Amino acid sequence: MIQQRIEIIKENERREMQRILGNLHQNIDQCLRNCYTTSLTLALIINDNGVPENFEFISSQLVTSNSCISAVQLVPNGVIKYIFPLKGNESALNLNLFNTPSLRREALKSIETKKMYFAGPLELRQGGIGIVGRLPVYKKNKFWGFSAVVIKLNNLFKVSGVDEIDTTKYYFQFSKINPNTKKEDFFLPIKNDIDIKRQISTKIPDGNWKIYLIAKKQSYHYSILFLPSILGFGLSLLLGTFVTMLLNRPKKLQQLVGIQEKMLLNSEIKFKTIFDGAPVGIALVDANTGNFLEINKKFCELIGYSEEEMKTKNYQSITHSKDLQPNALFANELHEGKIREYRLKKRYITKSGKIIWTNLIVTSLSKENEKLDTNISIIEDITLQHKILEDLKKSENQFKSLFKNSPIPLWEVDLSLVKNYLKDLNLINTNTKIAANYFEQHPEVVQKCYTLVKIIAVNYKCLQLLNIKSKQDLITNLEQVLDKDTINDFIAQLIAITQNNHQLAYETKIKNSLGESIDIHFTWNVIRGFEKTFERVIISTEDITSRKSHEKLILDSRQKVESLINTIDGIVWECDIETFTFTFISKKVEQILGYTSEEWLNEPHFWKNHIHPDDRDWALEYCSIKTKELSNHDFEYRMICKSGAFIWLRDMVNVVYEHGKAVSLHGIMIDITKSKNIENDLNESFNLVSKQNERLLNFSYIISHNLRSHTSNIASIVSLIQASETEQEKEQMMELLVSVSSLLNETMLHLNEVINIRTNINLATESLNLKEYINNVMKVFSKQIISKEVTITNQIPEDLTINYNPAYLESILYNIISNAIRYSHSDRKIVIDLKWIIKKNKKILQISDNGIGIDLVKNANKIFGMYKTFSNDASSKGIGLFITKNQIEAMGGTITVESKPNEGTTFKIEIL
Repeated sequence: MIQQRIEIIKENERREMQRILGNLHQNIDQCLRNCYTTSLTLALIINDNGVPENFEFISSQLVTSNSCISAVQLVPNGVIKYIFPLKGNESALNLNLFNTPSLRREALKSIETKKMYFAGPLELRQGGIGIVGRLPVYKKNKFWGFSAVVIKLNNLFKVSGVDEIDTTKYYFQFSKINPNTKKEDFFLPIKNDIDIKRQISTKIPDGNWKIYLIAKKQSYHYSILFLPSILGFGLSLLLGTFVTMLLNRPKKLQQLVGIQEKMLLNSEIKFKTIFDGAPVGIALVDANTGNFLEINKKFCELIGYSEEEMKTKNYQSITHSKDLQPNALFANELHEGKIREYRLKKRYITKSGKIIWTNLIVTSLSKENEKLDTNISIIEDITLQHKILEDLKKSENQFKSLFKNSPIPLWEVDLSLVKNYLKDLNLINTNTKIAANYFEQHPEVVQKCYTLVKIIAVNYKCLQLLNIKSKQDLITNLEQVLDKDTINDFIAQLIAITQNNHQLAYETKIKNSLGESIDIHFTWNVIRGFEKTFERVIISTEDITSRKSHEKLILDSRQKVESLINTIDGIVWECDIETFTFTFISKKVEQILGYTSEEWLNEPHFWKNHIHPDDRDWALEYCSIKTKELSNHDFEYRMICKSGAFIWLRDMVNVVYEHGKAVSLHGIMIDITKSKNIENDLNESFNLVSKQNERLLNFSYIISHNLRSHTSNIASIVSLIQASETEQEKEQMMELLVSVSSLLNETMLHLNEVINIRTNINLATESLNLKEYINNVMKVFSKQIISKEVTITNQIPEDLTINYNPAYLESILYNIISNAIRYSHSDRKIVIDLKWIIKKNKKILQISDNGIGIDLVKNANKIFGMYKTFSNDASSKGIGLFITKNQIEAMGGTITVESKPNEGTTFKIEIL
């Protein structure tokens, strides 16, 4: 009842605290909602251009209508530009939120959530602690900035009703998780007289705040309940004690009996468990007869008999005959009490007839001065260990035989004294360089270590190598056998000992007792088990004098071959036939391509990557096909030099066979760039001459045809004149003759002009402004351009200049533009378009029109022919395009045409 009363008092207190905290939360929430309305209203004054209208007037109304707000702000692009009231807030003006680390994170959070977020409490630039509510503003779906309100923390507490809390009973606390440190920061002083267990809290999500209401420590006055509580508790304690004592007496007796019974049972179970589950064989044996009384499972498994079978036998029946006598002697001494136990290694014969080795321990179960007839035997199977020991002995004998009769000179030495000496000098596990410097500076230490080397054994081959008769002679003359020049090799061994290296190998020289120098391969291995002490080390001193001599011959031969290869005027190479991985490149590669042979060999795909891009695919495919066919091949391709230039190579490849199998490719790359250039020049000259001959032939046909036509006409007219009977007929024939001779003269002028173009080799060129020349030609056609309402689009750059013959350029432009005007379409106005195009390093003047066009299917090969026309225009003579093409080609350029009937024509003139 007392406890229930206390709980009621606490429940009433908790409900009161929840009511107070609920009112505080509701007031703060209402204040924040008003702030949201204020920010939204302030955001609405921003027009579509992002400029606030009537900021001062509306802001003053908003601040007056909301008592908890201290100031309002507009923050375009994160920079505070508008504040009301400005007085007292000047220090916050032009503050960039995104460049201020303490403000940036919470400003970005309001953008991320796209709703109003209250940052703080924080220390304001204008002074004091406050909260800043920021509403992100978007104009035309683009972030404009923030509409913000500033709330002083004291004003927030005042509006929320914190001042009305009964401070004699409760404390109010305000906190927030710091966005930078991720720890909870408290913004009101923390009191000492608070009861942590009696506190309640709630969260305000708009600012990630948490408000607490904490009860002060109270000393409740329950004095009226103390006396009844003490009397009731004492009476209950006395009565409970008395009843318990009466009821527990027989129970304790029963528990004591149960405990004793349980201990006996546990003891028996433990013995049985140990006996049956032991990893070794255990047996109880009758000391008089040797019969087995009890046998565990392990012993049965070892012998192979079941427990029932074992109980019908004695230990003598399963013991090996050679072990019966020693076993019987020990058994008698144990039975007579002379010894308490005995140990014996003996053999048992299993049920299958197999012999196993065991360690036998037999102990008498009788107490001192008391005779019992029972012994306990413990049997441990050591068959495997015995076999290993026997194998080890055989292995040791075999090792000794191998060591003695090895065809390689072998030493067995003890370096433990050397290691101990170096350990005393604190050189073990030191840095390699430090140890090397120490031995260099202290030769006496090296000499001392040399005397501490203990030779255990040397084989016959070693004595033969050194021309010494016995091991003792070697020990006596060791310093004479080893040359003083090999002291550095011994220092290498000492350094290996300091580093605890168990293996060492190098090539060196020693001298035999006759003073003859011998090349040896020195190998040094610590025997397993002696890694810490270096007590047993096997040294091999293989004689490699003959091998060294052969290696020198091979090296000299290789150097001669390489010298010969490097004198060949070409890149000699070798590569794997499967992977095309190069294994050798001669030094000539540096002279021809600029790369070193090392650079070539270090890059797996060097050859493939440095073939000219235009030749790469076909060269790789050709080489792959020929290699698969296992046929020698010879081909030419280009490779890129280190300088960036390319050269022509002739690659002659041979397949190399070993034991009838193709294993590699050998070849030589010869620089044929000069011959290729000469060949290309000859081909170009040949093509040029062929074209010139073709042109001359065509020109001769034209001259022959045209002149023959005119001369035939003249001859016919002359015949008619001679046959005329009247003067009138003669006059008519004379007029006709004059007309024909005029046409002949015109033809001769055209032919002469073409001949001049073809024979004028050294044309004078000047730097000409292309747009200026086009404008000059347009002036010639100004009357036609105006009368026919021609539209000309001149897209040529103002400052574009070309090197060209002035007369040719003017003639080319005149002919093409005049054709565009002459052959216009009757249904549309003339449009001429001029463009300057640079494509793949080619400079092209493009002239397009929308005239009647040309049927290229019918006339593709006749467009630039002499006296070829493609319209019904009587004034067309077919000489203009012929002369234009010859002028362009005389300047080294080309002209092409694109056209369709009734769609217009485009001429493209390439200018060098």
